[in-house]
Amino acid sequence: MTLERDLYGPDHEAFRETVRAFLTKEVLPHHPRWEKDGVVDREVWRSAGRQGLLGMAVGEEYGGGGTGDFRYSAVLIEEFARVGASGLALSLHNDIVGPYLTRLADDEQKRRWLPGFTSGDIVTAIAMTEPGTGSDLRGIRTTATDQGDHYLLNGAKTFISNGILADLVVVVARTTPEGGSAGQSLLVVERGMRGFERGRNLDKIGQKAQDTAELFFDDVRVPRENLLGEENQAFTYLMGNLAQERLAIAVGAAAAAEEILDVTTRYVKEREAFGRPLAKLQHIRFEIAEMATETAVTRTFLDRCVTEHSQGRLDAVHASMTKWWATELQKRIVDRCLQLHGGYGYMSEFPVARAFLDSRVQTIYGGTTEIMKEIIGRSLLG
Repeated sequence: MTLERDLYGPDHEAFRETVRAFLTKEVLPHHPRWEKDGVVDREVWRSAGRQGLLGMAVGEEYGGGGTGDFRYSAVLIEEFARVGASGLALSLHNDIVGPYLTRLADDEQKRRWLPGFTSGDIVTAIAMTEPGTGSDLRGIRTTATDQGDHYLLNGAKTFISNGILADLVVVVARTTPEGGSAGQSLLVVERGMRGFERGRNLDKIGQKAQDTAELFFDDVRVPRENLLGEENQAFTYLMGNLAQERLAIAVGAAAAAEEILDVTTRYVKEREAFGRPLAKLQHIRFEIAEMATETAVTRTFLDRCVTEHSQGRLDAVHASMTKWWATELQKRIVDRCLQLHGGYGYMSEFPVARAFLDSRVQTIYGGTTEIMKEIIGRSLLG
C-alpha cells in the first residue's frame, strides 16, 4: 500500500529501468567481493559511463546527458539504495563533485575534465574534512601558497569517499591566512602530482565496498590553471552546493528505509512464533503500522523538496530539514526492523544486518544531525 507519486514522468521511469538493469548485471554479482576488497572494480565506472549514468547534468558536447533535472539523479540514488549497493559512489561523483565542475570550471577546464567525468575514465572526489575539523569548514588548515604560476599545497584530509580510486580531487584549501570562512579556495589535484599521497583505505563499520581514504599533500605544485572558480570564494561555493548534497543523502535514506521496511513486512508474515506468524501479533502490527506511516509522511515531504530543487527553489534550511529527518528516520527504522528479525537480524547474510551497518553514517556525513538542527534553528531564531 503506497501513495501514488507524481514526481516522475515516463522518461524518468525509463531511466529507472536502465539503472536496474545496470545494477543487476554490473553491480550486484560483484558487490560481495568488493566489500571484501574495500573498493569497487575500476571498470564498473566505465560501464556506468557507457550506460549514461554519469554526468546527467553535464552538457551533451562533453558526453553528458544535457539535463539539469535532478530527478534523474534521484532515480539513480533510489535504486542503488533499495538494493544496498553502497560501494559505487555515483551520487558523490554526479551530485556533489559534478556541480563544482559544471558551474565553476572555465571552458579549458571543462574540455580537460568533463569528457572523462562522463565516460568514467575520470573518477572524482571532494576533500573538505580534515582530521581536526569535522563539520567545521571554517577550521580548515590545509594551505595553498601562491607561487605565481602555481600553488604549493600542504595539509591532510580524511574520510574522503572515492579517495583511493579518485583521479581528480577538488581540495578545499586556505589561500590567505585569515581565519574563519575567508580566504578558502578550491584547487583541483590530479592523480600523479608529485607530493600527493593517499593513506590507508579506512576500515569502516559499514559501506565496506566504498573506498574511503586519508589524503596527504606535501608541497604539491598545483598549476594556477587548476584553480576552480575565483580565489578565496570556496566557502560561498560550498554553501551553495551543500543543499543538493544533503538532498541526495535524504533521497537515499528514505528509499533505504522503505526497502528494509518492505523486507521486514514480508519477514513477519512468514516467520512463526508461538504457532502463528509474527504478523498476527498486535505489537508487530503496531510496529509495522507506525513505520509505514513514518515513511509515507517522509516520502511526501522529500518528494516536495526534490520538486522544489528541480525548479531551483530549494533553500538550505529545507535541505537541512529533509536531510536530518530522512537519515534519522532511516536509522530508527533499520534498528526497529532488525529487532523484529530477532537473532536472524544479527546475521550478516540478512539484508537488515547489512543495512544496520551501512545506514549509520547517514546522520554524520554531509553535515551531522546536530549541524542540520543548528542551521534550522538559526534561520528561525537568529
